[in-house]
This record gives sequence, C-alpha cells and structure tokens, in this order.
Amino acid sequence: MDELKGAAGADEVCVAVLCAAWCRTCDAYAPVLDAVAAEFPGLARRWIDIEDEADLVGDLDVETFPTVLVFDRAAVRFCGPLTPQPETLRRVLRAALDDPRPARALAPEVAELAGRLRDEVFA
Repeated sequence: MDELKGAAGADEVCVAVLCAAWCRTCDAYAPVLDAVAAEFPGLARRWIDIEDEADLVGDLDVETFPTVLVFDRAAVRFCGPLTPQPETLRRVLRAALDDPRPARALAPEVAELAGRLRDEVFA
C-alpha cells in the first residue's frame, strides 16, 4: 500500500498517511483510507511507513500513529493524528477541499515533507 494511488491534477488534493508496520491502529486505518478516498474523485493518496521511508520523512518526528497529511500544490491543509474513524477523515477532507487556506502553525519539517511529496504526486 506504499504506492501512490489516484492521479492528482492541478487543483486536486493528496492525503498521505504516516504509519509504522508495527502499529495495529495503522492496520485498521488502511481500509478506512481506501473507502473514504474513493468518495473523493481525483484524490491522490500515499501510505508512508516512516521506518521504511525514513529518507522521505526526513526530520519530521512522528509521535502518534497514524498521522495524516493533507496537501495540494500550494499548501498543507492539515497535518495531525487521526483515529481510524471514517467520518473523522471525511470531515478533514471536506474541510480541506472547502477551504483552500493553509493550515496554521506547522513545523518546518511538515512543509519539507509536503514539498518532497509534491514532487512525486504532482509531477
């Protein structure tokens, strides 16, 4: 599931989930992500195991799993831990799609990760 799924266009959004192979909550989140993402046409999604893809994650210190990152070509819209509840993810995605303003008070490492992912997702 670490492959990029979906094709993001110029004005579309990507949701990336930062997880760890040993995290059982992350295991529960995978089918939730797939089901909810299917409700949002054009949404790209990326599953990132922070240990297997440490170079991609960089200096971002992920303390709570899963951590969800929602971004577009211009900005990070959301970054934070989410429980594996479909409605919670739906609310976050709807808010990100309805309000193009960037999330506030993000660590520089979040912006750096989003930048690396943009190169992959929106290439």
